[in-house]
Amino acid sequence: MSKEKPAVNAVSVTPSDSTDLDPPARALYIGGTGDIKVDTINGDTATFTAHPVGYMPVEVKRVHSTGTTASSILALR
Repeated sequence: MSKEKPAVNAVSVTPSDSTDLDPPARALYIGGTGDIKVDTINGDTATFTAHPVGYMPVEVKRVHSTGTTASSILALR
């Protein structure tokens, strides 16, 4: 996440295989270590394996429930 343009809010994410984040997240904060499967803003699907607690600086439009074991996920916008 850019220091020049920080997030203005943070919203809890409920992972879903069918619902996009509205609006998309500029980045995610992961509060509990685990895998996280996402669709990026450009439509790529990726699984980040064993993501540690901390920030994931990827623009995300969906956090999948299938394939996600990380917990306490926040969408930063």
